[in-house]
Amino acid sequence: TRPDPDGNMWIVLCLTGSFSSQIDYRGWCVRVTKEGELIPTASGIRSPGGIGLNHLGEAFYADNQGPWNGSSSLKHIPVGSFQGHPGGWRWFDLDAVKKIMKRPANEPKSESRYPTERERVKNLTPPALVFPHGVLGNSTSGFAYDGNGKFGPFKNQLLVCDQTFSVVNRGFLEKVNGVYQGAAFSFLKGFGSGNISAYMHPSGTLFIGGTDRGWGARGGKRFALDRVTWKGKVPFEIHEMRAKSDGFELTFTHEVDAKTAVDLASYNMSAYTYIYQSKYGSPVVDKITPKVVGAELTSPKTVRVTVDKLTKGHVHELQAKGIRAVDGRPILHPIGYYTLNEIPPAEVN
Repeated sequence: TRPDPDGNMWIVLCLTGSFSSQIDYRGWCVRVTKEGELIPTASGIRSPGGIGLNHLGEAFYADNQGPWNGSSSLKHIPVGSFQGHPGGWRWFDLDAVKKIMKRPANEPKSESRYPTERERVKNLTPPALVFPHGVLGNSTSGFAYDGNGKFGPFKNQLLVCDQTFSVVNRGFLEKVNGVYQGAAFSFLKGFGSGNISAYMHPSGTLFIGGTDRGWGARGGKRFALDRVTWKGKVPFEIHEMRAKSDGFELTFTHEVDAKTAVDLASYNMSAYTYIYQSKYGSPVVDKITPKVVGAELTSPKTVRVTVDKLTKGHVHELQAKGIRAVDGRPILHPIGYYTLNEIPPAEVN
C-alpha cells in the first residue's frame, strides 16, 4: 500500500499453493514501518489480488475464491485479526509474532458458516463485501477510490477490479456493531484485459492495469492500460444501500418517482451464503426468499425498504428494477448485493 497515517506500508503474502505455508509469513499480512521494521499484523490470508487503504487510512485486501473462501471478497484487516484461512498458523510460533498476538484457541471447523465460526474463533473477520462468484466476477483484485469527487457522485466508495470478468465493481461500506459490511454493485465494463491494479489520479482519472497472462480474462488482450474519466453526467444509480434492523435504506443519485418507489412490485429479494470450508470454493447454499413488505419514500432521494426477515451472514440480493427516476429513467445497475455480517439494532424515535 501507500503509507498509512502512521507511515506504515501494508503487505499481504499469499500462501504456498492455496493450502499451506512453507515460508515465513506466507498467508499473513505484515506492516513495514518507515524505519524498516517488519511487524506481523494478521493471519488467514489465502490468495490476495490487491491491497489498499480506504479514505480513512484503514487497510483492506481482496481475497479470491478457494479454500476457506466460498466466493471472492474484499476484507478489512484489523491488527491481530484472523482472515479465515488457517494454513499459515504455524508462524504463530515465531518470536516476533508471540510478542504481538496469540494463536486463536480454536481452529475453524470446515463445512460451517461464518456466523457460527465467528462465535468460536477469536478475531475471525468476515468479508466486508462478497462478490458473488460468477455474477460480479471470479477473481477480485486491486481497488481505488475517488477522494475528491472529481470522478463522479461516488466519492470515497471503493472501485474494485475483477481480473477474470475485466470489470470494475463498486462497493459501498458501512460499519455496523463495529464490523465493516456493505453493498456491491456492477459499475464499469469494457476493459481491454484482466483488471489487476487500479489507481485514481488526483485529477479524477481512473487508471486500470490488466493482464490475462497465465489466467484467462474476458477483455481479450494479453496486456492493457486503460483510463477512465467522468464526462460530467450523473447516472441514475443506487448511491448507498444501508442495513436497518428490518430492511435496507436506499439512497439514489437522483430524485425518485414516488409511485414506483412505494410499489412493492418494484422490488425482489433473495438471500444466500457460502460454505466456510477447507475445500476449494463453495456453491451457493442456504437460499431463502425474504419478502419485501414495505417501501416508504422518506426523502426525494431515499427509500426505506422493509423485509420480513434478515439473515446474519447472508448476502442479501436486492433487485429494484421497477424503480424510476422522476424523469422516467430506470436504474442503470438495479441490483445491490449486501453482505450482512451484523444486523443493526432497532432505531429509537
